[in-house]
Amino acid sequence: MGLRIEDYGLIGDTHTAALVGCNGSIDWFCAPRFDSPACFAALLGDARHGRWLIAPAAEVVETSRRYLGDTLILQTEFATATGRVRLTDFMPVHNDDTDIVRVVEGLAGEVEMRMELVVRFDYGAVVPWVRRIDGTLLAIAGPDALALWSPVETHGAGLTTQARFTVRAGERLPFLLAWHPSHQTPRSGLDPLAALEATRRWWQKWVGDCSYQGPWRDAVVRSLITLKALTYAPTGGIVAAPTTSLPEQIGGVRNWDYRYCWLRDSTLTLYALLSSGYTAEAAAWRDWLLRAVAGDASQLQVMYGPAGERRLPEQELPWLPGYERSAPVRIGNAAVDQLQLDVFGEVFDTLHVARRAGVPPYAEAWSMQKAMLRHLERNWQQPDEGIWEVRGPRRHFTHSKVMCWVAFDRAIAAVECFGAPGPVEDWRHVRDAIHDEVCREGYDRERRTFTQFYGGTELDASLLLIPLVGFLPPHDKRVEGTVAAIERALLEDGFVHRYAMDSDSAEIDGLPPGEGAFLACTFWLADNYVLLGRRDDAAALFERLLSLRNDLGLLAEEYDPRAGRQLGNFPQAFSHVALVNTALNLARAHGPAEDRGRPTDPARAASP
Repeated sequence: MGLRIEDYGLIGDTHTAALVGCNGSIDWFCAPRFDSPACFAALLGDARHGRWLIAPAAEVVETSRRYLGDTLILQTEFATATGRVRLTDFMPVHNDDTDIVRVVEGLAGEVEMRMELVVRFDYGAVVPWVRRIDGTLLAIAGPDALALWSPVETHGAGLTTQARFTVRAGERLPFLLAWHPSHQTPRSGLDPLAALEATRRWWQKWVGDCSYQGPWRDAVVRSLITLKALTYAPTGGIVAAPTTSLPEQIGGVRNWDYRYCWLRDSTLTLYALLSSGYTAEAAAWRDWLLRAVAGDASQLQVMYGPAGERRLPEQELPWLPGYERSAPVRIGNAAVDQLQLDVFGEVFDTLHVARRAGVPPYAEAWSMQKAMLRHLERNWQQPDEGIWEVRGPRRHFTHSKVMCWVAFDRAIAAVECFGAPGPVEDWRHVRDAIHDEVCREGYDRERRTFTQFYGGTELDASLLLIPLVGFLPPHDKRVEGTVAAIERALLEDGFVHRYAMDSDSAEIDGLPPGEGAFLACTFWLADNYVLLGRRDDAAALFERLLSLRNDLGLLAEEYDPRAGRQLGNFPQAFSHVALVNTALNLARAHGPAEDRGRPTDPARAASP
């Protein structure tokens, strides 16, 4: 049995990231980008698939870890019978190379340490050629190379690089591992200890721009740091997670690659950053969006690569057994070819918030939005795969239609509030038509709840977004009935599932049933409690969600309340976005619909 998902910590340089276990092993690292093939893939297999371990050689009697203040510098302390040692792990930010720095520091007594470097390129499949040149250990295979600079003597054994060394109180031993293209000469100019101080200052300066001063600030700041770490700095794209194929159910098949930029996740991430004072990220992401979606609006994709790549073919890696034997391991994502109409609404919603936050206007962005609206006006009545990217048949998902309404609503706001040019009367007509259809076709009058899709009886946690985006006011009877229905049917052990997971769900999503509770959905329920005036319930639920974070403040996509462990890709932007937004909503005197959306037409607000 390996480490739990929550036993890992994140380090990164806003180009890529790595996961460091509480045992001192880096078990996941893709270089030089988030979506590059992994050099260390033990996370989805075992040590043979690549890792970098630095840990005491003797039995560890106590382990603790933390981030160094408001940074992404991870510090793990080990205690043995002979002393205490600290392992500091980080990736220098805005460095020309892709580097991992590890500093071993003696705190008390002396500790014998061991190092094991297992390089396996291409997701654990390729054993490199390893040699030593002028004191540098060099591992090369195909286009990839890793260079190790170490103050301790290393030796090869069983296709691994190993070392034993002793660290005493007051000593600091730095290790530097750098990726570079194999046709280039490795550069060794980085001073690891100077880089440590520079990285600390960089993160503290970035956090210094945070405008949030409300309750739970530590949790909010840690989530914002995590979201920043998932930003691909060269382009402004924001990935959903740094990992692939961490399972939504142990032993299950719902194992997906999240190392790409979903428009939905990116826009929601940007909303959280904007709400916390980070407007530069908004401008960078908007520019990334313009480049990524440039062309015919009918070719809009739900996701792109970090630089805007469109081709993300899904394939399975049979040589990797998967996290705790959860197979298959996948890279790429077939959802790239799906129709998900809700992304139009999320894009328009975030750009609306960006305007309100004072992000300078950009004429090309508005031209792009108008082109998207022309396409959406012709296609909003189509069935789609929806927010959950079902692999069953397309349906008229209620949430998708609501977000189509949001797209037109926010476009109208751009005209009314910011003077943008556009056929506002035509957009009002479409907006009203969507609203009427959703209230007619997506609402079950007998059960007094909105449904997952037109004509169905199933519930869906995405319906909790109806009041959050301003589609209906929170005290509308249809909203109250929907919240109550979700509490009865989808709330289990205090956490909300996306939708019912039973034998009938396979017909909807095309996959065997079984997954954890989706954390973002539970945050959405807390948001609804805020809007409904149930602030004590909202705060209690929020505190419970905060208790699920690991000791470093990180959240995966899902949670298994019965096993008491996190599930899914880690750390997950969607979960941390929801945490920030719920904290903001609880801290404000008013609710998210007032801040994020626009007042709903009173003529449409009355209950049927």
